Amino acid sequence: MQSFPAPALDLVEKMRAAAAADPARAVAFQGAPGANSHRAALEYAPECLPLPCFSFEDALDAVKNGAAGAAIIPIENSQHGRVADIHFLLPESGLSIVGEHFLAIHHALMGLGLGPFQAAYSHPQALGQSRHFLRERGIVPMAYADTAGAAAFVKEAGDPSIAAIAPAIAADLYGLSIVADRVEDAADNTTRFVVLAQQPLDPATLAGEEAITTFIFEVNNVPAALYKALGCFATNGVNMTKLESYQKGASFAATMFYCDIVGAPGEPGVDRALEELAFHAKEVRMLGTYRSARKRG
Repeated sequence: MQSFPAPALDLVEKMRAAAAADPARAVAFQGAPGANSHRAALEYAPECLPLPCFSFEDALDAVKNGAAGAAIIPIENSQHGRVADIHFLLPESGLSIVGEHFLAIHHALMGLGLGPFQAAYSHPQALGQSRHFLRERGIVPMAYADTAGAAAFVKEAGDPSIAAIAPAIAADLYGLSIVADRVEDAADNTTRFVVLAQQPLDPATLAGEEAITTFIFEVNNVPAALYKALGCFATNGVNMTKLESYQKGASFAATMFYCDIVGAPGEPGVDRALEELAFHAKEVRMLGTYRSARKRG
């Protein structure tokens, strides 16, 4: 059964009740209160009502069923790569990307005492982002559903030999002691989040602003298909900032590509590139056009 640790449940229920009273202001996120996704929601929309959800799918479902006006999902980290499989989750959800947010990530080691600790619990991303710190101290990394949930778990377990790696705010929320701050291995550790809603933004409303357009496509299974597909953007002067491949099904014969470009439909270069791409691809599915939160290039 999916459930938050007992020390987090009271906060979770209070936040869910507030969100239920005004769903349009609610922003769903994955994790317990105090998680980095909670911080991202408040940075992106300071007046929002954060809605904690146990899984990414739960956060997306909250938007689909009207319990939240939007969801904020981490998709990639500068140090440890992909976070959420958004190319699988988003097409299935029917939601659209309407925004993005970049969050500086800082982790703290926290526990019931000051150690030494045999193990540290956290989300696999946080463990990967702190792997050198943990290895140097002989602390065994243990995966948990989210960072703040790991802090609540350590509180609930009552074992002074285990710790959590989580945002510093989680120590205050769950009554733990911070033993070391900023334990991430890279000082510029940053995670990119996308914001999802039921209705897409109209690209025309972004005129005069730098926009990002996200889509997925499958190339025809012929030689040089990807080369020709990418040439559509090169010849039309469209900057591609992300291209990631993943398999469609188990045949390993159909490769899908997740792509971000700078620009929006309605711009001549983007329109020409997408029109040419449709000729070289078996499928093109738009996932959203939204304001760029950070200038590319």
